[in-house]
Amino acid sequence: MATISASLVAELRRKTGLGMMDCKKALVEADGDMDKAVKILREKGLATAAKKEGRIAAEGLVDILSENGVTAVIEVNTETDFVAKNESFRKFVKGLLKTLVENKPADLDAFMNTVYAGSTDTVSAELVNQIAVIGEKISIRRFALVEGTVSTYIHGNGVTGVVVKFDVDDSIKDTPAFAEYAKNIALQIAAGNPPKYVNKDEVPQSEIDEEKAILIQQAKNDPKNASKPDAILEKMVGGRLGKFYERVCLVEQPYVKDDKLTVGQYTAQTAKELGKDIRIVSFVIFEKGEGLQKREENFGEEIAKMING
Repeated sequence: MATISASLVAELRRKTGLGMMDCKKALVEADGDMDKAVKILREKGLATAAKKEGRIAAEGLVDILSENGVTAVIEVNTETDFVAKNESFRKFVKGLLKTLVENKPADLDAFMNTVYAGSTDTVSAELVNQIAVIGEKISIRRFALVEGTVSTYIHGNGVTGVVVKFDVDDSIKDTPAFAEYAKNIALQIAAGNPPKYVNKDEVPQSEIDEEKAILIQQAKNDPKNASKPDAILEKMVGGRLGKFYERVCLVEQPYVKDDKLTVGQYTAQTAKELGKDIRIVSFVIFEKGEGLQKREENFGEEIAKMING
């Protein structure tokens, strides 16, 4: 039986990021063979990943990468914020982004079967490896790919990520003035109340009808309007739809840096200054853990569980 030195254990720990005891057990099982020990840990990682599948992963981060005219934004979730700050985890996310911009997969299933950048393993297999190394459930929740002229913004070290696509003349897209404008639009989307659409034309008629119905019902609840027919009430609430559009449409929102202007007016003003048209084509906003159930567990109890096995 090979002698398992502390330096050998430390080397395996450096390679895998796992705990000293896990590394020592794997080396003992592998009779000191480093490659075999790594394989054993990876095989155990498969079981670890399966065990963790039912656990809640609502922390994590949103990150963005732009290369060669392609921009990728991704949300990857973890169980704890502590792991989300881990450099190994962040490097893994960067690798995912690199894989996205290089391969441009059609959807999440295709992405999981794509070879992970700088590896011979698929994204799915590399995810399992990371779960073994990090020791928490990790979930690749969603991604988006945008090609063309964009502005990006990441808020709060990965809490929110925004990508905005613009239709703009090549003669101004690399100017400092346009860069400043584009950055401000990305900031606008990330601020306070994120919009759902770029402009009114994008709002589904069903959503407009639903908002009208709510406003009409609110008007009916006022005794002064009790005897008025729906046709009259609909005309009355027509003006109040402006607030609805202001809430859901980017170009209708007050511009965060000068609320005397709407975003649409700010865009027109910048276009006039630069002498070329500017159009906001689309945007993507990912907010970490949006809509996911959060884990509610006493941290002290969790530590006790770990100590007591």
